[in-house]
Amino acid sequence: MNPSPYANYIAGQWLEGPSQRANINPSDTRDLIGHYSQADAAQVELALASAAAAAPAWGLSTPQQRADALDTIGQELLARKDALGELLAREEGKTRVEGIGEVARAAAIFKFFAQEALRQRGDKLASVRPGVEVEVTREPLGVVGLITPWNFPAAIPAWKIAPALAFGNAVLFKPAELVPGTAWALSEIISRAGLPAGVFQLLMGPGAVVGQAMLDDARVQGLSFTGSVGTGARVAQAAVQRGAKFQLEMGGKNPWVVLDDADLDLAVNCAVQSAFFSTGQRCTAASRLIVHKAVYAQFVEKMAEATRALRVGHALAPDTQIGPVIDEQQLNQDLRYIAMARAEGARPVCGGELLKRDTPGHFLSPALFADCDNAMQHCREEIFGPVASVIPADNYEHALDLANDTPFGLSSGICTRSLKHASHFKRHAQAGMVMVNLPTAGVDYHVPFGGRKASSQGAREQGSYAAEFFSSVKTSYLLP
Repeated sequence: MNPSPYANYIAGQWLEGPSQRANINPSDTRDLIGHYSQADAAQVELALASAAAAAPAWGLSTPQQRADALDTIGQELLARKDALGELLAREEGKTRVEGIGEVARAAAIFKFFAQEALRQRGDKLASVRPGVEVEVTREPLGVVGLITPWNFPAAIPAWKIAPALAFGNAVLFKPAELVPGTAWALSEIISRAGLPAGVFQLLMGPGAVVGQAMLDDARVQGLSFTGSVGTGARVAQAAVQRGAKFQLEMGGKNPWVVLDDADLDLAVNCAVQSAFFSTGQRCTAASRLIVHKAVYAQFVEKMAEATRALRVGHALAPDTQIGPVIDEQQLNQDLRYIAMARAEGARPVCGGELLKRDTPGHFLSPALFADCDNAMQHCREEIFGPVASVIPADNYEHALDLANDTPFGLSSGICTRSLKHASHFKRHAQAGMVMVNLPTAGVDYHVPFGGRKASSQGAREQGSYAAEFFSSVKTSYLLP
């Protein structure tokens, strides 16, 4: 199926919207990927009504029915990972290798939750009252609204959609407007997986129409959002006002600590991957490189050499390591922060320049700044681009204080040969995820994902912990 324009999937049907949005390749702005329908208020209402009607029966479906559907989705994603990964790279800008890897990860997520559908557990307990039996079980929320970002257009939708379906919920899926192609392809696969009409629905369109309706409508019992802090706050406020459950994954200003006993080649490799891969457009990216003063100069020199060597280019070119920035708006934001870093007195080491390639695109050389202060504004705010700031630290304790001195708390990393410092950092880093001698970006699909402070609110995503959000606990008492 390859319609033009690409339609929304509502009530078991593909329905064109009253308007369309062009999907443009950031590696080549002359390349039109397609026109994608934008839902209006009437279509959103139809989707809401259809989901509300479908949710009760789906919530009572057998675990095997849900497992089979999810496994079917995962199998097709895996079989088509090369083509879908190329589409992802073409519309989002990460390299083809990264795109294929992301689709494969999405496939693994669906296959994992196929088994989670069968592994749902409860408890049967003796009451403190004689002769009374107690059962603790989980039930689906009903209808859930899923709002996903543009930087991981396959993996993040997968880790929301798969558990939502596995635990018996009906799904309203609103993808980011910049990446409708991957969302549509994923939804087309889901549409053929044997789900009853209304159980899964794709609603492409602006947040002011689609997202706001999910926030306001009492039929949506759960809201799972990944995106900016500001929008996340509005999601939380709307959910609290009407008593809906909410889950938020927002920003990060993640530290990468390098101690004086670190393997510097390993430290630089991890820093480059953390700061610049996927064009730095990851909430887990490390943009604050906190380095012990004893190895500071050597680290900056090695980091500069590695950064200059990175090959920036078209996402589908085989030798590209860093693809383009997603769009002109994000590129301008990156450039504003680069100018801010210079104005604040950070020392420009390399990069931060617009690049020309064979195709017109949003190409930016990765920017490295040294002699930064953690109080500088560009060291406090999430840039979401290939910009890294090196901050000196007097000792381990100072480095830990700097690492934790942030309003965010998603991912935190350290490079050291000291088991003492590694163990201490794992316990005392104020982050939801801690990496030792590994990049801050890069997590497994079967374990919980999430952070603290302004980075996350609500239950964790992924792994068995996903049940905490996508289901509710019921305690039943029985006197036989």
